[in-house]
Amino acid sequence: MLELNELLDIFNAGDALVMDEEAADACNYYSIEAQKITCELNYNFHDFDERRELFSKLIGKELDDEFRVFTPFFTDFGKNIHLGKNVFINAGCKFQDQGGIYIGDDVLIGHNVVMATLNHDENPKNRANLIAAPIRIGNKVWIGSNATILPGVTIGDGAIIAAGAVVTKDVGEYSIVAGVPAKFIRKVKTDE
Repeated sequence: MLELNELLDIFNAGDALVMDEEAADACNYYSIEAQKITCELNYNFHDFDERRELFSKLIGKELDDEFRVFTPFFTDFGKNIHLGKNVFINAGCKFQDQGGIYIGDDVLIGHNVVMATLNHDENPKNRANLIAAPIRIGNKVWIGSNATILPGVTIGDGAIIAAGAVVTKDVGEYSIVAGVPAKFIRKVKTDE
């Protein structure tokens, strides 16, 4: 079975993970580990301090005191989530983080947001292989309910992703995007 650091090296390099027995065993092992933690998080009552402790265990990193997550929260990996300060994740979110999810400071994430960092090989002979690409979210971003962020997307500081948007390409700083696929609507109004 691949060790966690070996698996992360493959995912973070953007190389295809060939789904042989060793890779499948590793993916299944870390998925079950994440499911155990998220089951505890989701199906028992926990105050915010306890939620933060469980989420820290899930991602393997300490979180600041301002971190908030409303349950349920789902992930099938958990070990490649990177959170800034004062992040809020609303109920029902699903993070597929093998490729890396990097979230800046002061980010608001609405209900049922999906962040997916994996694709499968286009060639049917290799379809089981996983191809990872990170999602990067800047500071002070607001992601509306039921938005979906796809692999390889970068969202600039101060951007707003409208509810229900499917984000397939990068979003510039202080931009508002909406729709399926998400398209630029206008710039965010600021005091500057």
